[in-house]
Amino acid sequence: MAQDPLFLVILVAMAAVVGILLFGIGSFAKGGEFNKKHANKAMRWRIIAQFIAVLLVLLFVWLRKS
Repeated sequence: MAQDPLFLVILVAMAAVVGILLFGIGSFAKGGEFNKKHANKAMRWRIIAQFIAVLLVLLFVWLRKS
């Protein structure tokens, strides 16, 4: 499974979600003007990245099932 290219893409997508989440938490912790300017945008990017990661996982499961 570790050599499957789709599995590696899923890992990259999940790492992107974690990276965006950490950026959002960091900007929230920093607060101030930076947080006001970037908080909603970071949340939107995280939701989009999570959606893509979930779709990739579902695709992986579907392809493995058949």
